[in-house]
Amino acid sequence: MIAKLRVGLALLAAVVLVACGAPQKQAPADVAGLTQALISLDPVVDPAEAARAAEIAYNYSLVLRQDYNVTDGALMHNAKVNQGLRPRGLCWHWADDLQTRLRQEGFQTLDMHRAIANHDTILIEHSTVVMSAKGGKMRDGIVLDPWRYGGYLFWSPVLEDSRYNWEERHVVQADRKQ
Repeated sequence: MIAKLRVGLALLAAVVLVACGAPQKQAPADVAGLTQALISLDPVVDPAEAARAAEIAYNYSLVLRQDYNVTDGALMHNAKVNQGLRPRGLCWHWADDLQTRLRQEGFQTLDMHRAIANHDTILIEHSTVVMSAKGGKMRDGIVLDPWRYGGYLFWSPVLEDSRYNWEERHVVQADRKQ
């Protein structure tokens, strides 16, 4: 019985590793959909700013993919970074770099937040950028996650992201200090 359990667990681990290591196929860019989602956050959001933010989020994620030399899925790339085979590409690298690029635009009607998921579970902690309407709450914003698919941007309203339960980074960091 124990031998069968070990074989089953080994098989499951192999399937997970193969799936995580497979390169992602690029989904069609949905710049228009992201633009509309940002505009829909609040009437104060300038459509031109929303369009610029969406275009940058998609295109800069692809630039980072090339800069980070991503050739595998996100978890396999993480392993390469952790082994020193790649210089960057952990989720917080993607989030830092995307946030830095978006800040250069000086948006007047959009705010950026940093979010963390899985900080208190056995799952791998994950960081990302969230955009909201100016003065809006992180939980009412849109997740911009370039890491999840290795440079092919994933976006979703925060509360509709079924894969992660996002929390504000500053709240998580304050909890850690206690």
